Amino acid sequence: MNIINTRFIKPTIYILFCLTFNACIDMDGDNKTIDKNQINAPIAEKKDSIIITHGHERVDPYFWMRLTDDQKNASEPDEQTQKVLNYLNDENAYLKSKLKHTETFQDELYSEIIGRIKKTDESVPYFKNGYWYYTKYVTDKEYAIYCRKRGDINAAEEILLDVNKMAEGKNYYAVSGLSVSPNNKILAFGEDDVSRRIYKIRFLNLETGEFFKDEIENTSGGGAWANDNTTYFYTTKNKISLLSEKIYRHELGVNNSNDEMVYHEKDPSFYIGVYRSKSGKYIIIYNSSTISSDYHILNTNEPKGAFQQFATREDNHEYSIDHFENKFYVVTNWNAQNFRLMETSEQNTGKENWTEVIPHRKDVLLEDIEVFKNFLVVSERSNASTYINIINQKTKGQHSIDFGEEAYVAYVGTNPEFDTDKLRFGYSSLTTPSSTYDYDMNTKQKELKKQSEVVGGHKPENYETKRLFATARDGKKIPISIVYKKGFNQNGSKPLLLYAYGSYGSSMDPWFSSTRLSLLDRGFAWAIAHIRGGEEMGRQWYEDGKMFNKINTFNDYNDCAKYLIQEKYTSADHLYAMGGSAGGLLMGAILNMEPDLYNGVIAAVPFVDVVSTMLDETIPLTTNEFDEWGNPKNKDAYEYMLSYSPYDQVQKQDYPNILITTGLFDSQVQYWEPAKWIAKLRDYKTDDNLLIMHTNMEAGHGGASGRFKRYKETALEYAFLLDLEGINQ
Repeated sequence: MNIINTRFIKPTIYILFCLTFNACIDMDGDNKTIDKNQINAPIAEKKDSIIITHGHERVDPYFWMRLTDDQKNASEPDEQTQKVLNYLNDENAYLKSKLKHTETFQDELYSEIIGRIKKTDESVPYFKNGYWYYTKYVTDKEYAIYCRKRGDINAAEEILLDVNKMAEGKNYYAVSGLSVSPNNKILAFGEDDVSRRIYKIRFLNLETGEFFKDEIENTSGGGAWANDNTTYFYTTKNKISLLSEKIYRHELGVNNSNDEMVYHEKDPSFYIGVYRSKSGKYIIIYNSSTISSDYHILNTNEPKGAFQQFATREDNHEYSIDHFENKFYVVTNWNAQNFRLMETSEQNTGKENWTEVIPHRKDVLLEDIEVFKNFLVVSERSNASTYINIINQKTKGQHSIDFGEEAYVAYVGTNPEFDTDKLRFGYSSLTTPSSTYDYDMNTKQKELKKQSEVVGGHKPENYETKRLFATARDGKKIPISIVYKKGFNQNGSKPLLLYAYGSYGSSMDPWFSSTRLSLLDRGFAWAIAHIRGGEEMGRQWYEDGKMFNKINTFNDYNDCAKYLIQEKYTSADHLYAMGGSAGGLLMGAILNMEPDLYNGVIAAVPFVDVVSTMLDETIPLTTNEFDEWGNPKNKDAYEYMLSYSPYDQVQKQDYPNILITTGLFDSQVQYWEPAKWIAKLRDYKTDDNLLIMHTNMEAGHGGASGRFKRYKETALEYAFLLDLEGINQ
């Protein structure tokens, strides 16, 4: 047998299927182990594939499950495609049979969850360039209707897009990147009817209601208008990796095959995109990897001009820019781990010309800014809490907005207008529904414009929320946000769902969820573990949970679980874990490491085949994430990733009850990762606990489109948890 060593060949994964198959069932469906009364667990066919990297051999019996996009989208599936689809459908059928006794309960949960959603609703309007813009929903319709009113909030309504009509006859539909031209006459937007986050850009004449003939395929969905109202800049994707790669200039009415490429990002570790500055003066191209940033700027009055690089690209330099009058503000980590604020003139934007506005602070993470004519708004994070600080541009006086709760999230909302003293911000907590405020930055008065209504009523005073701190095994204090209904007995007998993410510096803030009430009102506590890998405690919190520190993320989560058990919020018999995507990697790792801590686990769209995915640069996102996980072409990174990769580390041991979810068209975490994982778990596990998987055969990473249909899966997940607790109503 000829086995290829990946060390010496550039394309990283080479597979040689063994000639003998360990076929446990007939995947073509001629000999399925199904009768009228019972569906047995699917046993996936094995085709041993040998992968050799750095002289180390791995055997992957389920590599055959991988399909290309062309195979998935073919009108007539080939033999391999049919086998994969049969297997996924068998898993769906098995899940349905195992949870059949909960179907009525699932329907009740679904009705209960969507029953809390206000059927006819509107967002708070915001003002931009002479119009009030808002989004509304109408009774029983799945999708948003985008609207505006000219000049006055009481003026006649103008419907820009009724997404319900656009989605008719489609299993999945999403719009993205809505952008109105400076003269208010043309709407550009992206549409996706596959759920692969590959958008077709279309243009709508807002005066006539007719679509332009211009249609641009294979884009990221958004773009930026120049001031001539005919030039539009957009981003296209690599057709294999789906990474944003090139930026083009399109002239409305001209065949897009003639569009000029204005930027080509050749480093596959960078995402790119293009947007218009809030001031309206610049078109800005951004380039960002995990650890580096780069910007190029062009005056909006000169759409045929050449973009100029803002500052020299450097490794380990992350920054963002905002234009104000005749200068730029720069939020940068240059000699500032938690970032600081600098400024520079329009004419001299190189780093050597930057001067400091807000210095670096060891205990405060400077996350973002919002620029107004008279004020500068700074979003900050410290000790797992968010803060909004206001700085007067003229007097330099500053103050913070007071929120009054222990565990909450506050964030700057939609503020497209430059010349205003009103700040739109949002606020929520584990007990307070999402609220939208207007804040007068002069008088310091805030006005509640809207609080999301929970149909049927919600009384925050009936629930209790706390901020706890667990001690990790290395002595670090890990924040935990927890909520439960008052009367919760802290005696170790109550169920608790522990959620976390822990990657990319993405902080999991304590938001309100009306959906979650279906668990809280049935006796569950719900908690977020603010583990390392996020940025809740500052930039170092992220650094301590990535690359060669990734094991901290998993240990933190398990140590939070142990703390909650120790403090008698729950017990191992009643503790449940949940995470999605990179949080699904977390679920896979903690399952292998300390499975006896949990009674059940939900792993949503889980990134579990870490080594194989990161070795294959044709898979979307792989090259962009070498600085997050490591590049396994380097032996030290390969060995470290292999030590925690959930698929590779499945062991012959007892596992808790497990529910896995995925989407056939997922572009972020390919469906074959969870499909391979469940097959291997079923082959290795030594227990009789439930192991089931639901594949959405019509959707991708975000699940179903539409505001109601998506909760079918939530009802399934909740029924899984509640059934394990013996709760069926």
